[in-house]
Amino acid sequence: MPGRSHPRFDALTVPKASDVLASEVRERILSGEFTEGMALPPERQLVEQTGLSRATVREALRILEVEKLLRIRPGRGGGAFVHRPNRESLASTVQLVIRGQRIRLEALHETREAIEPTCAALAAARRSDRDLAELDAAQRDLVEAGDDIPRFLRANIQWHSAVARASDNELLIGFMSALSQSIYAATDLEQFMDADIRRITARAHAKITEAIREQDGPAAMRRMARHVCGFADAAAQVDRRDQVELSGPGDD
Repeated sequence: MPGRSHPRFDALTVPKASDVLASEVRERILSGEFTEGMALPPERQLVEQTGLSRATVREALRILEVEKLLRIRPGRGGGAFVHRPNRESLASTVQLVIRGQRIRLEALHETREAIEPTCAALAAARRSDRDLAELDAAQRDLVEAGDDIPRFLRANIQWHSAVARASDNELLIGFMSALSQSIYAATDLEQFMDADIRRITARAHAKITEAIREQDGPAAMRRMARHVCGFADAAAQVDRRDQVELSGPGDD
């Protein structure tokens, strides 16, 4: 009839076929249906099974390779192999965020203050003999470093990473692994790492390790909180950088 109004429709967004295929494979990997190292069907079979073009299948595989959910191996015996996310995947992603967003040094210290006391408390509850051996080895290296500042800083990172591993929490281990390079960048200050600071650090590590060894969670958390907060306050007095500068793979 004249003047009669008609219903309106919003524009529809149709997902690309490659995104749909990538989404299905992604979900089957994350759900555990596709296990670590499993080979996907050859490209030709994927084309036949999905009814999609070769270019579309290749684009979907490329998406998943970029997300590090697939490893693509060329040549005879190659193909697309499942790679499920792990702590290294998390660490890589967090490091990219730190670099890409030019994270403030203050934010780095705040993150340490939030994470490390919890790592210490969990380490006290869950540590193994192997964890204690790693803590002791890192502590010995730190003490024996003497005036070798780079060696001291490496041992410092090793000790903090060992505490995280002793927590037996994959997410916390991943975050601490990602932060380790940032911690080095934030503490690579020869004017700051004098003999007094090194002695205070070694003493704090020894007390935290003692609490972890004795499985005293509250003491481990309290001592770690005091250690990282005190270090952040002291470092801030000599380091006025707005953000952490990190080197990428292959950089000097």
